[in-house]
Amino acid sequence: MHILITDGNERAALAAARSLVRAGHAVSVAAPTSLSLAGVSRGVRPLRLATDPLQDPAAYAAEVGRAAQRERVGLLLPITDPSLGAVLEHPETLPAGVVLPFPDLATYRAASNKAHVLELARSCGFGAPDTRIIATPGECDAAVAEASFPAVVKPHRSVVTVGATRRKLGVVPVADAAECRRALAALPAGAFPVLLQRLVSGDGEGFFALRWRGRTVAMFAHRRLREKPPTGGVSVYRESIPLEQRLVGPGLRLLEALDWSGVAMIECKRDLATGREMVMEVNGRFWGSLQLAIDAGIDFPALLVRCAAGETVPQTGDYRVGVRSRWFWGDVDHLYLRLRHDRSGSRLRALRDFLRVSPGRDRSEVWRWRDPAPFLVETLQWLGLLKTRPPLTPRTTGAKSRSRAAPTESAPDSGVR
Repeated sequence: MHILITDGNERAALAAARSLVRAGHAVSVAAPTSLSLAGVSRGVRPLRLATDPLQDPAAYAAEVGRAAQRERVGLLLPITDPSLGAVLEHPETLPAGVVLPFPDLATYRAASNKAHVLELARSCGFGAPDTRIIATPGECDAAVAEASFPAVVKPHRSVVTVGATRRKLGVVPVADAAECRRALAALPAGAFPVLLQRLVSGDGEGFFALRWRGRTVAMFAHRRLREKPPTGGVSVYRESIPLEQRLVGPGLRLLEALDWSGVAMIECKRDLATGREMVMEVNGRFWGSLQLAIDAGIDFPALLVRCAAGETVPQTGDYRVGVRSRWFWGDVDHLYLRLRHDRSGSRLRALRDFLRVSPGRDRSEVWRWRDPAPFLVETLQWLGLLKTRPPLTPRTTGAKSRSRAAPTESAPDSGVR
């Protein structure tokens, strides 16, 4: 099958491309730049897309459709929320016969609505952080006055409409009422309702699953060991953990309640105070640390394609526990932040942790001996010598640039929780 993967500068795109090339599929990878992380992987055909899904979702979906027709694609895998949302909103742009192995738009939007997921998760057995729902900007002052800190400000969706375009929003940690008011004032009206949540201290854990036509095909779980920023955010070092009932039971009930079809990640934190799994969000697409699941033995991209092709795939949850995956340049950023900001005297420990590598179980997420080009491209991006996006045009002027050029985790909630 010929498969088109979007968002070639995402690490999830690279993991999916490597998986599907290894499975014998023809793989094209689309990106906004000539060189991209996944586009230089062995066996991949790179494509360039000129349209930004945040600036013009309809035009982006149309361009993806033209590329799919030109390449004679049989299956499309959008990687990020902006790309997937654009294609789901404009399915008429895809050529007849192209499979999009995701749920319909209404189901996807329900899973992307953090306020809705929070209530659903509680009924399915997950814990949830103490949360105040701020329905409109006019309710901010009253909500802040009643809140306890530290907390996080979380828009109900990670991609919201602002005028004629879209904007991607993250989670903002706030230490006190003054910071909270500034964070709320900076949000566009489309971000509301906004969740003001108690900051949960504990290990970040994830439950990952593939459901297809009402049955669970594959499951996996991991724990975050290091994140960027160090106080919580994008995982840079993580480990596969057993499928325990505290994750599996509520996780499967939540996906069933959403009537989910396809891959999904349920992101949680295990509360230090209670030991309970506190749900953070549901990501209804491939996640940034996808390579760990593949290395541990659950090849989600290949399994999803087999399901979409009509195969009856046996259920699997058998994988190697204790496998660790390290995003090297993300871990370098983590170390830098620890060394710069840590005043607790643990800088030596941070350096020792960074240098400690276990050859028996540690895997490099991006570097592969048989496929070195993606790591070289990512290194140039991290150094600022290659951009992940083309120069801004008049249409996109005013968009915020990233402080680092390296690819980010494909997760809307990339801030502190």
